[in-house]
Amino acid sequence: MGPVDIANYLSVVLPGLGINKMRELVRLLYEIAQRDGAPLPQILPQEEKWNFEKAKTHLLKKRYPVNFKTAARNRFYLPKLELDPALRADLTPRPFYPKTVYIEESAQNTPLAARVRELFPNARFELTDGKTQVGSPHFSRRTETLLIHREKYDFLKPCPCSCAAAGCGYNLINLGFGCRFECEYCFLQQYQNLHAVLLPANVEEFLAKIDTASFNKGPFDRPRIGSGEFTDSLVFDHITQYSRQIVPFFRARPHLQFEFKTKSVNIEGLLQAGGAENVVAAWSVNAQPVIQTAEHFTPSLQERLAAAAEVVKAGYRTAFHFDPVIVYDGWKQDYAQTVEALAQAVPADKVAWISVGTLRFSRELKKMMETRFPNGKLLDGEFLLDFDGKMRYGDGQRLEVYRYFVPLLKKVFPKTVVYLCMEDPQVVKAVCQG
Repeated sequence: MGPVDIANYLSVVLPGLGINKMRELVRLLYEIAQRDGAPLPQILPQEEKWNFEKAKTHLLKKRYPVNFKTAARNRFYLPKLELDPALRADLTPRPFYPKTVYIEESAQNTPLAARVRELFPNARFELTDGKTQVGSPHFSRRTETLLIHREKYDFLKPCPCSCAAAGCGYNLINLGFGCRFECEYCFLQQYQNLHAVLLPANVEEFLAKIDTASFNKGPFDRPRIGSGEFTDSLVFDHITQYSRQIVPFFRARPHLQFEFKTKSVNIEGLLQAGGAENVVAAWSVNAQPVIQTAEHFTPSLQERLAAAAEVVKAGYRTAFHFDPVIVYDGWKQDYAQTVEALAQAVPADKVAWISVGTLRFSRELKKMMETRFPNGKLLDGEFLLDFDGKMRYGDGQRLEVYRYFVPLLKKVFPKTVVYLCMEDPQVVKAVCQG
């Protein structure tokens, strides 16, 4: 059922609605119908006498049963419903094999460029000056284009936490842009304007910045540096071989620690590089039902934990990120099973840190998610505009999640740093000090 069908129904039930009022009611009816699988006459019966305010209040109560009474009206985000079938995600399983590889002239003689030529002999190769726009106009086709470049500016920076969110002292090196996984909540589908996979060929220049940089430690015993903000840290490691340069670099600097953040099981490079106590292979984990339905093309929870066990045996520490936590019927039981699986997979004293963060997204990403994944269930939750302008579960729901998670994690992993990711400082205070 599309916006035109809903608007036609509303024109019968409430004739003469203006553009803005029609927009809001179409949005509410669509979201309720998507969540409940109910026909429009069941949601907004024709035989009832409606005016706009009565209809909107009725629909808001149905759409936000948990938060309707407590949330201010301006926190309900009701944008125009715009669904473009051409933008739907392509969920056909396929290996990563770019059709076109662009290599910047300054990177054409690098080891990475040579490996890419060897690994993808059937791709079309082109040299570029680094200024010409490359890539597909559609995000779903981003893996068809690979760009090998020499990064000139974006080497090392503090984690770009949400404005006014509690910080964690993370420091980022951006070793790549773009990912082959298709997670329904991924911010890159709204954020990435160059629809290609970008891999820098000059890792040594990234590492050269580290010895002269100053870092904020946050809640950790030493500065924490990591990759994985704009790509998965290990999914392309068989191509880049970054781990073989990064691990020995940090092994020689025990006063620092480095984190590879991943959902992949592409750990051969780590195993070949040899372990290091201050190098952490961290997995983003979720309840298996969420992985199956919303983290497309990614390894299962069992596969991720098997990889974590392997790297621990090789001499690394591991970490886990419950981010994003999704609220749905049965979430507590499913996430408890996930925590239990973690405890069985790796020794507790080898888990360096665990973060917890509930699902949040920008207003623009909400619209992208619903058009790319029209059958997705993530947006069925009650998301409100929050302190940083992002969409989040209501405060009460988030507090329930954290007050369940944090004591459970601290009980199972008593020596591990547990922290909340990109949260309202007031929520952090209520959970950690309350």
